[in-house]
Amino acid sequence: MVAAEDAGRTSDIAGKLGVEPGMVVQELGWDSDVDEAVRDAVEERAGDELLDEDADEAVDVVLMWWREGDGDLVDALINAIGPLAESGVVWVLTPKTGRRGHVEPSEIAEAAPTAGLSQTSNVSVGDDWAGARLVAPKAAKSRR
Repeated sequence: MVAAEDAGRTSDIAGKLGVEPGMVVQELGWDSDVDEAVRDAVEERAGDELLDEDADEAVDVVLMWWREGDGDLVDALINAIGPLAESGVVWVLTPKTGRRGHVEPSEIAEAAPTAGLSQTSNVSVGDDWAGARLVAPKAAKSRR
């Protein structure tokens, strides 16, 4: 029964991230500390391998693993949105509070608008990682 619960939780990760079958997903910032269960769940749901930073096709979702000390988040976000489809989403995945490489949520909240993105939600994507969902603002929202 525990195995079934674990399997359900793993497959739910891709759902939390809004990944659907057939979506093109790009991964940025991979290193040995990433959560392989998250990667596997996303690949399984999308039905294809994750693209790396050298991919030049349009992508629906960007998974950006980001840690304190990785550089300038605004620059990284601007680079990430280059291949993003019009309705695409960037997930900034950071180590949770108390974990090595933790990034303060305020850093993401400040970087997103500078890069032309809006933060819409946060999710837990495992024991060690949290995700912040960033999207391009809708035209209707900018008219308010």
